[in-house]
Amino acid sequence: MKPFRNITLACMLLMLLFSFGCSSKKEAGVLKSVNSLDGTRISYELYSGKEPTLIFIHGWSCDGSYWKEQIPYFSKEYQVAAIDLAGHGRSGLKRKIYSIDSFADDVKAVVDSIGASKVILIGHSMGGELAVKAANLLPKRVIGVVVVDSIQDVAYPLTSEGFARMVEPFKEDFNKATKYFLKDMFVPSTSPKLIAWITEDMSSSPPHVGISAMEEFMGEYQKGRITGYFTNINVPIFSINSKLYPTNIKSNKKYIKNYNVTFIEDAGHFPMLEKPIAFNKALDQIVSGWVQSSVNSH
Repeated sequence: MKPFRNITLACMLLMLLFSFGCSSKKEAGVLKSVNSLDGTRISYELYSGKEPTLIFIHGWSCDGSYWKEQIPYFSKEYQVAAIDLAGHGRSGLKRKIYSIDSFADDVKAVVDSIGASKVILIGHSMGGELAVKAANLLPKRVIGVVVVDSIQDVAYPLTSEGFARMVEPFKEDFNKATKYFLKDMFVPSTSPKLIAWITEDMSSSPPHVGISAMEEFMGEYQKGRITGYFTNINVPIFSINSKLYPTNIKSNKKYIKNYNVTFIEDAGHFPMLEKPIAFNKALDQIVSGWVQSSVNSH
């Protein structure tokens, strides 16, 4: 009888461990999709939690996976969605022009689909500007926008000649130009494995999407339209930037009513991936502050 009792006890312990493990495990994200304003199918991953809903928006030629270090951290408490913009990741790519306006429509479609009433938009690189653009489409729902290594100078003076020189190499050889474009976006301490992954992933993006998105995005700066994004924005804008590129705080505060910036040390253009612990701490402080302010205002 003794061996039987030991086996029974072992089975009971395994069952208890299994049940505890299951009860403490974070619910996995659910892959969803919704039609954007023009009918393009937009894919996103949704993680259940309390509001505010954090909407993570990737940058040029990236996708929702670039937030892989943030999703597990923030989905423990908040409802979180990571978007694949049109032409990126698992979303549709039949759009002819990939403009900031159309990307903003993608974000709004996801927020509407979720039914979120209190939202924080978090955008990296090009995703920062389009997050602000999307905030204009979501009045009374967005309580703040975080831009990541983005909007270093909202009034950056890009000439038509500079614009042409920037875009032309991508039209000649998108893969080669993207790899060259990325080579100076990291710091010496950045993991070579991370650099290789980002470089290979971004340079493999559909060229027609990348070229159109770059032309449309940089065209907004060349035409001086970016400052107008902030005219009707009354929610706080917070930059989490690296020091790889200088941030013109004075210029930004001239056009942005409520602007602040914090810096991630020893990071390149992808601080959320290069320094995830420091980045998550900084973002958590911003989000927690806005949540508390939102509660106090009611």
